[in-house]
Amino acid sequence: MNDTQQKQLGSTLWAIADKLRGAMNADDFKDYMLSFLFLRYLSDNYEEAVKKELGSDYQKSEFEIKNNKDNKGNLDDYIDELKAVIVKYSNSLSPKKLGLQEDEKSQEKIKKARQEFVDDNNKMLYSHVVTPLAAWYIRNLDQVDMLEKQMRRKIHYVIKPAYLWSNINELARTQNSQLLRTLQSGFRYIENESFESRFRGLFSEVNLDSDKLGKNYSERNTLLCSIITEIAEGLSKFPNETDLLGDAYEYLIGQFAAGSGKKAGEFYTPQQVSTILSRIVSLDSQDPSTGKKSKLRNVLDFACGSGSLLINVRKQFGTNGIGQIFGQEKNITTYNLARMNMLLHGVKDSEFQIHHGDSLLNDWNILKEMNPAKKMQFEAVVANPPFSYRWQPKEEMAEDFRFKNYGLAPKSAADFAFLLHGFHFLSDDGTMAIILPHGVLFRGGVEERIRTKFLKDGNIDAIIGLPANLFFSTGIPVCVLVLKKCKKYDDVLIINASEYFEKGKRQNTLLPEQIDKIIETYQYRKEDDKRYSRRVSMEEIEKNGYNLNISRYVSTAPEEEIVNIEEVRQELEKIEGDIKEAKKKHNAFLKELGLKELP
Repeated sequence: MNDTQQKQLGSTLWAIADKLRGAMNADDFKDYMLSFLFLRYLSDNYEEAVKKELGSDYQKSEFEIKNNKDNKGNLDDYIDELKAVIVKYSNSLSPKKLGLQEDEKSQEKIKKARQEFVDDNNKMLYSHVVTPLAAWYIRNLDQVDMLEKQMRRKIHYVIKPAYLWSNINELARTQNSQLLRTLQSGFRYIENESFESRFRGLFSEVNLDSDKLGKNYSERNTLLCSIITEIAEGLSKFPNETDLLGDAYEYLIGQFAAGSGKKAGEFYTPQQVSTILSRIVSLDSQDPSTGKKSKLRNVLDFACGSGSLLINVRKQFGTNGIGQIFGQEKNITTYNLARMNMLLHGVKDSEFQIHHGDSLLNDWNILKEMNPAKKMQFEAVVANPPFSYRWQPKEEMAEDFRFKNYGLAPKSAADFAFLLHGFHFLSDDGTMAIILPHGVLFRGGVEERIRTKFLKDGNIDAIIGLPANLFFSTGIPVCVLVLKKCKKYDDVLIINASEYFEKGKRQNTLLPEQIDKIIETYQYRKEDDKRYSRRVSMEEIEKNGYNLNISRYVSTAPEEEIVNIEEVRQELEKIEGDIKEAKKKHNAFLKELGLKELP
């Protein structure tokens, strides 16, 4: 899919969201819209894979359905026949196969379990449309477990035919009263059974019983029918490609972020800024001028929001270019967005770990190892943490292994606490790129001590000043700090890119060539334009009291013209002579006219 189609698709889906959300807050509607896109992606991917796996058997199911239509068979009779197959198979199952004890004697429990099995499988026929996969499932109920085991091995998840988008869409299109119940069951199934690793709470923020959808079941069901039908119709106008929904998901996250104002900072880093960080960490750590790494062992974003920054890093390396992706997010809604975002972009559940927790408290067990030989280390660390976040560190945190050699960031701004957290887990051959407010470059007190230690230890590789108003959550200009434990150069590259941007009505943006300029300057440590970048020696930084305020070293102000004082004196002398001559002539005229002369 090309860029134009991506924008058209995004615009189409955004128009649908705008039209259908009614009085609902955009931030609330986001969870519904994005969850349905996620379901559509999982469904398309699964149906395509299972069709390939079943091969001729799938074709037989297609032929069976077509044959029934061609022979003008009665659809109700055909569905009744399939229901009878389900009942017959249910009656043949042992108590153990029904989920009971093998020696279960209670006929009432056995009867109830058989009925539950029948009801569960009848969901495939609620829409009154028989899909090839549903037909195969019903005709081969004894082989379903084997098929699903195979699908888990190949694509890492399973979705029952009743919960696939094709069936959900048909229920919505026909305004079927079972849609809401089917969605509720389907979301529970995906959370608890679809994947080998449980995605518990994946849809926890999607309240299908919310009054925001309607006052009662019927009203909620009707609105959901409209939303899903509109989404399906909108998507049908575009090619069905693998990356289609991942791109649409990213676009919508950006659009919802734009409408969320300050709240957007909780979950979204603009793509242009993400690209800068991801391209920086993709370069060789010791000598960026040698180019990009071929692979990355792992990457961590400890304030990952919706995961867009991690996805961007993955794009730099391709599908199999990163061994493992790690992310942490405190906000539960955003944490769920990140997990969906990973799967939507084709990252297998075995290839990523997103943890719901607080990075400042370091509550992720895998990061608590204190033995240096066993601690987790990441070849790339990227982050866009909350700016100047107010926190309440306890006294004992001063002894925390992340902070004790540097100092504890002040309560008024946790910027350095976030930086220290990420830096602690950076590998010796890795690169860290973090977005922070400019205050970290020059504020005094404990922040000055932390900054000074980083500089003396030779860990700050580069500072990049970005333009103002790039973010939805704040209009202030920010900077990117690049840190390493394997730094090659004994200077600090300072780039002042604050004047290079495309001005927009609400938000400024960075053009591709402006991003390229930043990356090339960083990669080759260029100093072609001293008003854009400089390699600043440690001696100069020390003379400035370890203050890293960018304008001290790289100023965008126009250079003052050198003034030749002697030339100016001579020019003034000439002007003075001209004035005397002019006054003399003027007074002569005044005298002739009998008027008072100028003094």
